[in-house]
Amino acid sequence: MVIRPEHKIQDRETLIRQFGRPRTGRLVFTNGCFDLLHRGHVEYLYAARQLGDELVVGVNTDDSVVRLKGEGRPLVSLGDRLYVLAGLGCIDAVTPFPEDTPRQLIARLLPDVLVKGGDYRAEDVVGAAEVRAAGGEVVILPFVAGRSTTRLIQRLETHG
Repeated sequence: MVIRPEHKIQDRETLIRQFGRPRTGRLVFTNGCFDLLHRGHVEYLYAARQLGDELVVGVNTDDSVVRLKGEGRPLVSLGDRLYVLAGLGCIDAVTPFPEDTPRQLIARLLPDVLVKGGDYRAEDVVGAAEVRAAGGEVVILPFVAGRSTTRLIQRLETHG
């Protein structure tokens, strides 16, 4: 059965009801801006999904991205970023979060595995303390060499 992307986009309360505790299976959570989805993102997300039975992705809202990345970002609107992510077969649900970090969402969801990319240290990952206190783990996945949104933007600016 194919699940259409719009059915994977959930508000916070629906997400908590469906994926929160108690649950069966191993829930993996990651988050990010996911502006200009590229191969590095896709490889990362599929690797994250391999760590459990379901993958939930938190996505920074447009206002949150502006605060984190600066004016001119995101290049792709929240609705489009959510839809594209939800279209990936490895993702079971996506949800937006307006805060600068997903700490509140993570504290309510309490995933079994919290995943971030290779530019993080496990001890610096937002929500790590909450996940570990609930018996979960934090996993840092390596970056895919040469693949980044910043690099894509720089290439676009250089080549017009």
